[in-house]
Amino acid sequence: MGKYSIRYFLHEGLHSIVVHGFMSFAAVTVIAACLLIIGTFSLVAYNIDILIDSLEAQNEIAIYIDETYTREQALALEAQLRSIDNVSDVIFVSKEELFDEYLDTLGEDADIMEDLRDDNPLRDSYRIIMEDVSLHAETVEALEQVAGVAETNSQKELSDRLLQIRQVVNAVSYTLIALLGAISVFIISNVVRLAMFARREEISIMKMVGATNGFIRVPFVIEGVALGLMAAIVAFFAQWGVYKYIVSGLMQGIAMFDMAPFSVFALPLLVTLILAGLGLGVGGSVLTIRRFLKV
Repeated sequence: MGKYSIRYFLHEGLHSIVVHGFMSFAAVTVIAACLLIIGTFSLVAYNIDILIDSLEAQNEIAIYIDETYTREQALALEAQLRSIDNVSDVIFVSKEELFDEYLDTLGEDADIMEDLRDDNPLRDSYRIIMEDVSLHAETVEALEQVAGVAETNSQKELSDRLLQIRQVVNAVSYTLIALLGAISVFIISNVVRLAMFARREEISIMKMVGATNGFIRVPFVIEGVALGLMAAIVAFFAQWGVYKYIVSGLMQGIAMFDMAPFSVFALPLLVTLILAGLGLGVGGSVLTIRRFLKV
């Protein structure tokens, strides 16, 4: 393939995008939106995985004492708690300390809850440090058998709930990938179909003078690829904004943990979006070309 052929293919493919400017703009916008939605769900799932790993690495269990127990009775439980297998340390946390910790999480809104200090609804508690995280279930079961322990709470339970959320996010992500991918291919195929219809007489003449289907096909494939690439780049920068200003705020507000910085997965995300854009562009254009040329 000579340099003149390459120049011809590029000119024809890109020129068609300009000629059908509105359709091209609409295609890039919709495909970018599809890629953005898929990318957002993927990044949320990635951060949930990080949080799950972090929680599972923690070896702390919180237990809450029966509210009918006096402070002296609550403190007297320490020796019994220390005697339980797999317990390496026991830390008593009074309900007053818990209340102060709760106020710290409220930040500037802490003053709203100050009126409840004299009528503190919280309970005395202990923080139990485990020696072996793998024995979490057995340790919790033993703690729950201690008289005076009203409730146990551990990061493992939160981790399990997050894992369920992760499974839902996965299911939604896979469904969206299939659905939005099909929509993107359909949109690109329609743009290419419009371009081929506009040049139908030229294509007929080219076939009569001996042009191969491959020669006719290339400019339209380039058009589809260009649309997919433009959509991928638009989606990448949109993803950066959405992640920084929207997703981070929502996730931090719900889970109270630090999101992974966008720079961690910026390059892999860009490569993935570009490959997805290329795949959608080639898929949409080839699908239409095969039908049009009846190959």
